[in-house]
Formats: sequence, C-alpha cells, structure tokens
Amino acid sequence: MSTYKRHRFHPSIISYAVWVYYRFNLSFRDIEDLLAEKGISVSYESIRLWCIKFVPAYVRKLKQRHGGFGDTFYLDEVFIKINGKQHYLWRVVDQDGEVVDVYVQSRRNGAAARQFFKRLLHSHGGQPRTIVTDKLASYRVAKRELMQTVHLNTAKYANNRAEQSHESTRFRERDMRRFKSPGQAQLFLTNHAAVSNLFNLGGHLTTAGHYRRSRTAAFATWRAVVA
Repeated sequence: MSTYKRHRFHPSIISYAVWVYYRFNLSFRDIEDLLAEKGISVSYESIRLWCIKFVPAYVRKLKQRHGGFGDTFYLDEVFIKINGKQHYLWRVVDQDGEVVDVYVQSRRNGAAARQFFKRLLHSHGGQPRTIVTDKLASYRVAKRELMQTVHLNTAKYANNRAEQSHESTRFRERDMRRFKSPGQAQLFLTNHAAVSNLFNLGGHLTTAGHYRRSRTAAFATWRAVVA
C-alpha cells in the first residue's frame, strides 16, 4: 500500500496496531504498552493517527472481499448520548450475527426509519427475504413504503439477536468515555463492524478444528487487505 511510504514503522506494526484496536476492547495507551513489551517504542497518539489514516482503506477492501449477508435481517435501535444530546444508533445484523449496517441519527421517527431503510437497500444492493424488528411503529412506516414484499416479523423475543449485537459497542462506548460527535461515532462503528465481521467465526457453535481453519482464513484475508 503506497500510503505506507515515509512512515518510520514497518507496515506490519502499523496494521497490527490497527487490528488490535478494532478487534479488542483496548485503548490506544493499552496498545502502546503491548508494542513496548515487544521492544517497539511508539506513542499512543501515533497509533490513533494510524487508525484514522489506514482503516478506511482496510475496511473498503474488507467489504470488497465479503461473501455477502444472509436473507434475514434483524433490526434494532438504541439511544446513545453524544455531547449530552440523545441520538439513536440503528443496527442491522443477519442470521449469522454479521453486522450489515449501522447508522447514527438524531431521531427514531418514520422519517429516520425511511432514511435508514434507504441506506440499507443501497449498501446491501437488494431486499432481504425477512426483516425482524421490535414493535416500533416507524419500522412499519418505512417497510410499507420501501420493502412492501418483505416479510415483517415482530414476534416477542424474535429480535433478541439484534438487541444483543449492541453489547460489544456499548463496552467500547463506555471505555472511550462516550463518542465525541455523531460523525466520530458513525466512523468508528462502521470500521468496528467490518473488522468484527471478518472474525465473526462462531467458535462456540462449531468444532475446534473448523474454528481454527476459519481463523486461519480470516488472518489470511486480513494480511491481504493490509498488504
């Protein structure tokens, strides 16, 4: 990658720091200590700048290599505080737990739901077979206008998969002392989702051998993306 030019550190160090930040619940200072233990002296501020500069290109390549999502989408929204103001984080995951999209908005009314559905249809390139939501009326408004032929499931507990998918980013939000702006939240969550999807291997649902093979393949993809 030509953007590595004129950087003092080897690309493998840069890409490792970026991967650790988005893969695990660690701060820039934590990663500075991990690298220091390996004899690599780099400031947490440099690591922060690496994440800003390099991760967009990584994520773009990850999306190009992604094999596609399932045909059932689980949608949910939670509120987040940004600079003391309430916003809403809309999230879609498929039946395999992969994050299809995340979107930060200031409202959760019918107009916000329509905007979210339009973004989802554009990024996904088509309609799913089924969408699963809670009973928020805004979803019905958006579905009626934009996904008329899609089956809607609002059964109790059916949407637990989407609700549980918020947990990992809730941890990050807390440790980052909340997001500083809607733009920063959107950027981080989009990048975090792409890296998480690559390593969403379902280790508790498969054999150890299959998990190790899947993990090896994920690391190979990551190495190709950051090369």
